[in-house]
Formats: sequence, C-alpha cells, structure tokens
Amino acid sequence: MKKTLIDLFEGAVKQFPNNTFLLEKTKEVFEPTTYTEVREQVYELGAGLVALGVKKGDNMALLSEGRNAWIIGELAMFYAGATNVPLSIKLEEANDLLFRMQHADVKYIMVSGNQLKKIRSIIDQLPLIERIIIFDEQPSYDIKEISMKEVIEIGRKYLSETPMEEFLAIGQSLQNDDYATITYTSGTTADPKGVVLTHRNYTANVEQSLSCMDIDETWRTLIILPLDHCFAHVVGFYIFMSKGAKVATVQVGRTGIETLKNIPVNIKEIKPYLILSVPALAKNFKKSIEQGVKANGKMAERMFNWGLKVGETYNGDGGDDKGKGWRVLLKPLTVLFDKLVFSKVRQNFGGELRFFIGGGALLDKDLQKFYYAIGMPMYQGYGLSEATPVISTNGPRRHRFGSSGVVVKPLDLKICDADGIELPKGQKGEIVIRGENVMAGYWKNPASTEDTVKNGWLYTGDMGYMSKDSLLYVLGRFKSLLISSDGEKYSPEGIEEAMVEHLDLVDQILLYNNQNPYTVALIVPNKDKLRQIVAHQHLEWDSEEGKKAAVAAVQKQIDRFKKGGDLSTLFPERWLPTSFALLPEAFTEQNGLVNSTMKIVRGKVEKLYEDRIEHLYTSEGKNPQNEKNYNSL
Repeated sequence: MKKTLIDLFEGAVKQFPNNTFLLEKTKEVFEPTTYTEVREQVYELGAGLVALGVKKGDNMALLSEGRNAWIIGELAMFYAGATNVPLSIKLEEANDLLFRMQHADVKYIMVSGNQLKKIRSIIDQLPLIERIIIFDEQPSYDIKEISMKEVIEIGRKYLSETPMEEFLAIGQSLQNDDYATITYTSGTTADPKGVVLTHRNYTANVEQSLSCMDIDETWRTLIILPLDHCFAHVVGFYIFMSKGAKVATVQVGRTGIETLKNIPVNIKEIKPYLILSVPALAKNFKKSIEQGVKANGKMAERMFNWGLKVGETYNGDGGDDKGKGWRVLLKPLTVLFDKLVFSKVRQNFGGELRFFIGGGALLDKDLQKFYYAIGMPMYQGYGLSEATPVISTNGPRRHRFGSSGVVVKPLDLKICDADGIELPKGQKGEIVIRGENVMAGYWKNPASTEDTVKNGWLYTGDMGYMSKDSLLYVLGRFKSLLISSDGEKYSPEGIEEAMVEHLDLVDQILLYNNQNPYTVALIVPNKDKLRQIVAHQHLEWDSEEGKKAAVAAVQKQIDRFKKGGDLSTLFPERWLPTSFALLPEAFTEQNGLVNSTMKIVRGKVEKLYEDRIEHLYTSEGKNPQNEKNYNSL
C-alpha cells in the first residue's frame, strides 16, 4: 500500500482540519497554526518551488533552527517532488557544510537569516546551486538569493494560473521507495555518510514507534532538539502530525546561547506532555533542578534529597520492580514527598509533563532513577539514522532502567556474533535488524551500503543482548571493541562513561588496546579542579612538585576502579587502564574530535595522539609521572 509522508500529512489534515498543528513564538506569545492553515502554506511554498524550477528528484538543502518554516519548508519540498538534505546548524566549519552539499549534489537551499552567512561564505564552491531561499527578509540580496515571502507570492500566482490537480499530481506521484531525505551521519570513524531514507521508511517508523507509546490529538510537545536530528524529525514532528497533535518549536534567539536560554521559559509556556531529550540535556536539566532546590535553603535541600532516596529505593529498577517486597511499605512516603516537594519541581517543566524520551547515547542509570523519583520519567530509547531511527524504547507501558526497552513492531531483531551467526537470548553480540524502516542505503557509497545492509538486514555496529523477558540491552559499539593481547574483546564505552561519571578530575577519556599487553587511556583532565588540589597542598601549579601532585591526583581517582577501590566491582581489572596520557586540549566539535551528537570520534583521536599512545607502551610512558604528562598540564 502506498503511504508517503504526503499521504500521512493529507490524512492528518483531513482528520483534524481545525486542530492546532504548529506553535511558534516570534514576539510575545506562541501563535497557533491549524492543520488546514499549514497545508495552505505548504501548497503555496511548494508551488513556488515548482515555478522556480525545482524538479522531481532534485536534492534541496535545509539549514535552519527549528521553527515553522523548517517544517513547512520540508513538506513543500515533497510536494515539489524534491528530496531534503537537512543540515545541522552546528556545522560551523566550511568544510563540513561544504562536503555535505557538494556530496549530495544540492541544487537549491532553504536557509534562515541567522545561518545565511555560512552559505554566503561557501557559495563560490557550489556551482550546482540554482537558488537560495531565505526564510527571513534581508536588507539586500546577492545573486541567486530570493526571500521565502517572494517564493510564496510566485507560488500563489502559479496556483491561480495552473489547475490545483496539476500541482498536486507531482506529490501524489511519489511512491513508497522515493527518497524523502538524505541525512548525514556525524561519522565516528570516517567521512560522514549520507543516509538515504525513503517516504515509506518514515511512515513505517511512525507506525512502529506508535506500537510502543499512546498519544492522541490532545498531546503537545516542544521540540528542543535540532529538527535535522533524525529522532526529533520522526518522534517530535511526524508522530505528532500523524495523530493531529501540537508541535511547538523553541523561540529562536539572535544567537545560539539566546535560543538555549529560551528553552526553560518556553517549556513553562507550552506545558508539554512529552519532551525528547539526549544525555547532555538531561544532565543540564538535573543541574538546574538541583540548583533551584539549593536556592530554597538547607531545609528544602534536605527534604529533596530524602525524598529522592525514598523514591529511588521504592522504585528499584522501575516498571514491575517498583514497590516489590518490603519496599511496598515506602509507598505512603513517596506519595507524601511527591505532594510536598516534587510536584513543585515539576511546575518548572510546565506541570503536565508525562515523560521524557531519551535518544542518542546511553542514558546513565542514575539519571533515569533521578527523573523517575521526581515523577518525570526519562525513558531510554535506542535507534540510529540508518533505521529512521527508532528500534526500541522504554515507555509508560513497560520499562526497566538500564535497558533500551521493547523492540518496536513490526520489526525483526537478532543478535549475531562476529561471523553473523545468530546468538541465543542473553548472549552479547551485534544488534541486527530487518524492517520497513531500514534505509535505502548510503548516498553514492555502494561499498558502505553493502557492508551495512545484507539481504535486507541492517548491521547496526552496536553491541547488545536480548534479556529472557525480551528487553533489549545496548552495551556500546560492537565495532569499537578493544582487543587485548590474548584476543579477548571488550567494549570501552561503559568503562569510559563510568569514569567520567564518577571521577570529577576526568572530563573526557578514551581507552585504547589493539592487541597490546595492557589497556591505556587518553584523558582530558579537569584542570580547574586539579589546580585547586595543587593549591590545597600549598604547591605552585608550574613547579615540578605541583605537576607531580596533579598527576598523582588523577591516578588516585582511577585507582578507585582497581582492587581495593570503592568502585572495584564494576569492571574486570584487566580492562582498566594501566597507564594514561594527559592531553592538553578537550575533544570538541571545533577540532573534529567529537561529532554532532557529542560522541568521541575514536579514529581521529587515535590518529592525532598516535605518538602519545606509542609512548604509553614504553617503560618511561607506563609510569604516568613523565615529562609528556607534565607538559600537557
């Protein structure tokens, strides 16, 4: 059966014509736009694109903050038969933006006023570009540039002279296998790859996701993740659209920082039922909750922490573990703390938030316990762009901390060993899936497509297992496994996350072992805290004694994971770093050492610090008290 995103949108407008679809704040308040009004704007813009010369199958780029124009812009592209190449506004570097636009053979660009200067700086290197459509009015326009307002006027004129059926026939001619988007992965290993997602990939993933959560037309969300993010795209926008629900976007500031500051204000205004989150945001929210509690004085802080302890004990691992056994006795206390303390905290999130859904990297179990205890569960989901993206999720119906929840339906999932042989439940291996949400392939990259999709099965590159009660557990990258000298394979991610979580002197860490005698670590230390430690010992930071004290402090913290340490039961000692190199600078997006989802790009870090890794396997480097570490401080 044909079901494109246009079919999904038309169905929603037919069923919910007068419901509010989009909410946007450009001045004082959030202004609503109904499903019917959105469709009218989409038709006018889509017709304008056709009149400008956009042809079926053309690739168009979209570079903008999340806002009405983003959503209307993408839908308009589909009505003109085009494919969207959504671009992250975090792509500062000309080469990142340039690579994607050149690689995707982009002919037209939609861009917000805030992002226009990036396009202007590289337009000379983009000979294929025919027109640049700017969302916001500009004092002057360069060659090839045109305002969105003018494109809409051209569209109105086109529709007044052309039968509506003729225009609509373009979008209606799209089939399930026609391309909807080319989304570039941030690439933790090599050049970003363009994930080609079809119209059916999207509509199938909407149906699959709704097998795990119940939402209806009364729901509303505030999308705080960038709309080019596959997760925000499907769960924040298309799922809500399919149900006739409301989608609000964060008020765009003049700068990125200003936009971020609008998030807490907008949350209170919109009172969302659901917020999509990623670990970095979850940590920020937690920090601001704790600061807010602290500001109310010692007594409030004590009450909050006591309530948290009671809640976390009562809840156990969530779901069917909640209130088990003797813990049922804590129920009256949890109700009391909820009424006295946590209900007030929830007001800062609008007071109507049912839950968060966490995507992206794995969400720390302690963070999940924190949010659950205060009555705003943050359910862990799992997916990847190549799967459009949702594969599994926890939700109100079924959840357990530490797991990635139940697999969406319909979807086939198996766990395979390195030779592709299926493993039984409970055994760890690569997560492999098959379903209508599996991408069409990588754009202009048949070799990578062949490596990743075999006989319709998508090899995710992630390691995990299915529990006996059919919950999926994701354990990190299958392909970034470390291999010890005796051939034992183990995943570094869990160890790295635990070290960053528990050791306040370690800001970032990357473990390395490629069939070497021992594991080593590259560490970005927290220099401010190290300076305090050195000063506390009445030593000069720049003196040899000061440097020795700083290195010793880092070593002392790492030793907490080793025999005799308070965290020694977490991981086998042979997987832990025998030695470490302190690095002079952080891994950032600017230096290309983390990608746009804030994951460390292992290959690039290993290449850049090749000499430091080699040094760690010498007798001098094995002892952390060495010149190279001193010089990095």
